[in-house]
Amino acid sequence: MAKRIQFSTHGGPEVLEYVDYTPVEPGPQQVRVRNKAIGLNFIDTYYRSGLYAPPALPSGLGAEGAGVVDAVGSAVTQFKVGDRVAYGSGPLGAYSELHVSPAANLVHLPDAISFEQAAGAMLKGLTVQYLLRQTYELQGGETILFHAAAGGVGSLACQWAKALGVKLIGTVSSPEKAALAKSLGAWETIDYSQENVPQRVLELTDGKKCPVVYDGVGKDTWLASLDSVAPRGLLVSFGNASGAVDGVNLGILAAKGSLYVTRPTLATYANNPQNLQAMADDLFGMIASGKVRIDINQRFSLADAAKAQVELSGRRTTGSTILLP
Repeated sequence: MAKRIQFSTHGGPEVLEYVDYTPVEPGPQQVRVRNKAIGLNFIDTYYRSGLYAPPALPSGLGAEGAGVVDAVGSAVTQFKVGDRVAYGSGPLGAYSELHVSPAANLVHLPDAISFEQAAGAMLKGLTVQYLLRQTYELQGGETILFHAAAGGVGSLACQWAKALGVKLIGTVSSPEKAALAKSLGAWETIDYSQENVPQRVLELTDGKKCPVVYDGVGKDTWLASLDSVAPRGLLVSFGNASGAVDGVNLGILAAKGSLYVTRPTLATYANNPQNLQAMADDLFGMIASGKVRIDINQRFSLADAAKAQVELSGRRTTGSTILLP
């Protein structure tokens, strides 16, 4: 028997249950991981609330963690019992002491990276990797806009951008978060609760705006993001923290300067084991070099997952939050 978090109906954090369950044996291409640390992410709240549909109810939750291989399927050759591994994508069920995952979703975790660092960095760090190195390959010298710069993804993006020689303008919701983003490498910050974002972007870029804007907030920042992109520039809408962007009229892209928009997902970039491991190795290299620091600023026991999600949704967390089984 093992413990896990599950939910049998959609709703708020109160629907999460801490229960006993019997872990399945891994199938031929699967690996069972004994989690040492589990990542907490906004996407987890989308599955819990019903914005995203889980395969069936009751369902496990969470897709990110790090630990030690506990058992391997008959056809698995790239991992063995005892290997240190990490993962940042499905299937749901990472909020658990034991988690069965396709071997293709796992990466080898070097000794230089701790389980807590990996659990706090896989989903967010791989997201930053594809955003800054693939969706728009930053060369250095650009001035970019990144929303929620003090959040989990943003705090890593501030550091990675600075390491690339990029001037990152980060939006934040308070003076405290502005100070945090600047300490992590943001060039400038804009407090969207007090300031007009596009107007400040114009001032900070001498009227040029940004060649790329990264927006993980969604509905609330959509128009401000469009108004901050330079003509023929790219808006990367990669999350829905404030709700999904819908009802978009493509004509707005013409009116605001022949803009490009993309809605990328990690799964499309880490679409095979080789790409996934290469992206993870890039991330782990940045962490091991000290250029990107993983700040685990909140730790909760697995049993307190609901409390952790309340804090996350209330925007009272900074850096990474992990659950400890």
